[in-house]
Amino acid sequence: MGVAAKIAPSMLSSDFANLASEAERMLKFGADWLHMDIMDGHFVPNLTIGAPVIESLRKHTKAYLDCHLMVTNPLDYIEPLAKAGASGFTFHVEVSKDNWQQLIHEIKSKGMKSGVALKPGTPIEEVYPLVESENPVEMVLVMTVEPGFGGQKFMPETMDKVDGGLGPSTIDVAASAGANCIVAGSSVFGAPEPSKVISILRKSVEDAQQNS
Repeated sequence: MGVAAKIAPSMLSSDFANLASEAERMLKFGADWLHMDIMDGHFVPNLTIGAPVIESLRKHTKAYLDCHLMVTNPLDYIEPLAKAGASGFTFHVEVSKDNWQQLIHEIKSKGMKSGVALKPGTPIEEVYPLVESENPVEMVLVMTVEPGFGGQKFMPETMDKVDGGLGPSTIDVAASAGANCIVAGSSVFGAPEPSKVISILRKSVEDAQQNS
């Protein structure tokens, strides 16, 4: 059995006017983590939330807040997010080739779990040094859509490298490729019964692990 499956609904697809109740709703439906997409309008064209929103949400939930930093200067966000109550901090390998060791050290020193993300077109080899170092990241987030917007179509060509476009119709291929933490936004929030979608995602990961 591999690492226990973690289902992390992307709050980017939630009703931002009711973030606390949306978070509570997802946890009630069986979510393990809450995935927080933080975009700066520079690394990606969209602009979403920052440390003040994380701090506000933290007052209403004890959930693991899995923060995905789609930003050009992730180092600038470490201290504010740590103070705000972020649980995990995932930065993009495309913007950290010169200071990833410092990033990992700073993230962990602030009590957060460290992760690295890569865009669909980035070779998986780019993250090997961050996984194999003496002070490695604790998670690799493989984007299956281009970062910046929710609701995009899943890109199956990323499976040989697994967040985005995931739902009941695409989860099996991701799980079979080894994914154990599944980020899903619109497929969960847009479902008539989100709890069923979360259950399907979890079962697919667990089945794939048992058959591997």
